[in-house]
Amino acid sequence: MYLDSCLIDSRPSCAFFLLINHICFDSVTIPARSFHMSSARERSEKVLEELKEKNPYFEKYASKIATVQQSSPEEFLSRLDSVEKEKKKPKFGPSKSERDYSELLKPKVSLTTEATRDSSHRKLSDIMRLELIEDKSADDIKHLWLEYHKDKDVITAAIPVEQFNLMMARAKQYPVFILPIPRSQGYEFIMLQFAANTVHFTPLLNYQVHKENAPECLNMTMFTECSDKGIVLMRGEYDTKVLNAQEAQCLANQVQLYYSQNNESKVHLLETFTKSPDKFKHMDIIEELNNLKI
Repeated sequence: MYLDSCLIDSRPSCAFFLLINHICFDSVTIPARSFHMSSARERSEKVLEELKEKNPYFEKYASKIATVQQSSPEEFLSRLDSVEKEKKKPKFGPSKSERDYSELLKPKVSLTTEATRDSSHRKLSDIMRLELIEDKSADDIKHLWLEYHKDKDVITAAIPVEQFNLMMARAKQYPVFILPIPRSQGYEFIMLQFAANTVHFTPLLNYQVHKENAPECLNMTMFTECSDKGIVLMRGEYDTKVLNAQEAQCLANQVQLYYSQNNESKVHLLETFTKSPDKFKHMDIIEELNNLKI
């Protein structure tokens, strides 16, 4: 495989993000406050009983736990809530702070670097001096390419020419597709489109709001200047406000699996999405992601 493996955390099976609005009732009288305290005490006692049954270390710390529970039921519940939130934090995937999905509704400036100034066919000479690699072997070029980018906010790869050719042939048949990435609350769908030697990505939510003006969150460019040596160099630039490196790599890995390999189930999904969109099921691509093995 030409791409680094992608760490994927298991997520609940849901096709779309569900935003739940919590309704809060403010206490405005002394009786209401007393009721709130009584309710907190009752809940804390219930939780305490559950801890006795589930936690094998409960007896060791029973006296300290009981002291906190009796003196301040609200603090007791707050501490338990903090512990539960820590346990539910994903090991992999999103960054420590959950992403603000409302930001996707705001247009962003397109990614612009030395490799993205030209919207047509991008050239390797925009990034490096080609004369420096003319006499290099494929392995040497791959090493230089990866080393040059290792401290930058990009993802890179050296793709075998055979896989690149299959990708381009398939891209002509299926130029647009969607891919899922794990998020803290489920999955987010990212729309991709092939254009010349670049694959452009944008959140599906963003596209639904801004249509053709939706800015990309990732672009993957394939440079063919070294194809005579058997490799094609890939460079992916991503918007760090929307994706982290692992999520960008996850998308790149999925592009490889759908477009550069002969996997019957994935080709069927490309075919269905393109030619029979009414029969396409979002849960199918989530299932493919959960079964991903690289």
